[in-house]
Amino acid sequence: MSKSTISTFQVFQMFPDAESARLFLESRIWADGVTCPTCKATENITTRKGGFYRCNPCKLDFTIRTGTVFERSHIPLHKWLYAMYLLVTARKGISSLQLSKEIGVTQKSAWFMLHRLREACGGPNLTKLRGIIEVDECFIGGKEANKHEHKKLHAGRGAVGKTAVLGMRERGGRVIATKMDMRNLSAIHGQIHDNVELGSQLYSDDSIVFDDLDGLFFRHEAVNHSAGEYARGEATTNGIESVWAVLKRGVYGVYHKVTPKHLGRYLNEFSFRLNEGNGKRHSLERLDSMVAAVIGKRLTYAALIA
Repeated sequence: MSKSTISTFQVFQMFPDAESARLFLESRIWADGVTCPTCKATENITTRKGGFYRCNPCKLDFTIRTGTVFERSHIPLHKWLYAMYLLVTARKGISSLQLSKEIGVTQKSAWFMLHRLREACGGPNLTKLRGIIEVDECFIGGKEANKHEHKKLHAGRGAVGKTAVLGMRERGGRVIATKMDMRNLSAIHGQIHDNVELGSQLYSDDSIVFDDLDGLFFRHEAVNHSAGEYARGEATTNGIESVWAVLKRGVYGVYHKVTPKHLGRYLNEFSFRLNEGNGKRHSLERLDSMVAAVIGKRLTYAALIA
């Protein structure tokens, strides 16, 4: 077995059917024994057939799917595990059409599966970024020049008609990317305060939305991109811009179009792949992180399309 990854063939050998996938998930999610997803009891639980359990204290019948993104899904668990493997190992993502061909489900089911997994990728950021942080914006959306005439906004170039995304990357650490519904100083600074530890060193470009960051809370330097400056000693945003390079290649090359409504989940996916799904970790470790992320997450189809 490779020191950094396992092949698709090896994944099929590990999880050839739904039963083997169920046992794997139970060993990861219930590492300390079968646990009721409602009352968290670990005792007085009766084992039934087909992976079902009965919690006698609260009278709940449950399976390993209960309380996870798999809940009420009719897709076999080994197909879910393969989809999770693809999600954490595909550098630029995998389309729902491709996934549907890979695991033998409809494109609609694959689309719903991927959004449920992206929902799982969006766990709360309990630990703030610290040290040296690179901050930058990017804009996701179609180019005006490529649109049909009746869809053009005729309101200028650049960010017109696109959705703003704020990204923060800790050097040698994690990435946080957030869709910005409001793009102003207050909203941008609020996100930075929410996600970056006070006293950290911030590096950004010369955009006005990063003005006044240097002061009581942070140390801040900006590189003047408009004057052709991209690095000045330690001051550079090349790290966070490399995140945008991967994100845009995924959005435009794999997904082709991402609506503002669902953009937040796509950002969750790419951030997860750069953090817990980092390519320096063995793919089985990345898969374990994905399994841990599905606990306590639920996305219904009605909520997804609302």
